[in-house]
Formats: sequence, structure tokens, C-alpha cells
Amino acid sequence: MSPRFTLYSRSYCHLCEDMRVALQAFMARQGQAYTVDVVDVDADPALVARYDELVPVLVAEPAGFELCHYFLDEAALRRHLGLEQAA
Repeated sequence: MSPRFTLYSRSYCHLCEDMRVALQAFMARQGQAYTVDVVDVDADPALVARYDELVPVLVAEPAGFELCHYFLDEAALRRHLGLEQAA
């Protein structure tokens, strides 16, 4: 089963697009298929309340574990995918 992620984002956020592209590049380097759902936080007041100033936020699914925000944390992503041991 390929990894699933949710990227909490907003339409005018260059950091959000940067994280999406960085995730795509990282997963391509690993040769691993994945799924990412991009969710606009501004479409839901509850998501704005939770993630407003943190976007972009990358969440591992189905657990809902926040991997990183602002920038892709490749070390956290590697640990999540079992590509390296946690420190």
C-alpha cells in the first residue's frame, strides 16, 4: 500500500506549492508511489482555526500525524516511511 498524505494549504501560498513540489520530488527520488490530498484550509472555519498560521502542514494518513509545516522535513518523512531510524 502506498503512503497517503494530506497537505493543508491555501491557494495563494507559495510555501504550500513549494511543499507539494518538494514532496513530489522526494517521493520520486525514493521511487515510491504515494497519494496526497490537497485541502484548502480557507474552505472550512475549523481548519482555519487549527492550521491558519501553520500552513502548509503535511499530515500522514490515516493516523493524522503532522509530519511538518512551512517546509518539507525530509528527515521526518524518512522516519515515517521507515527509511531511517528515529534519533
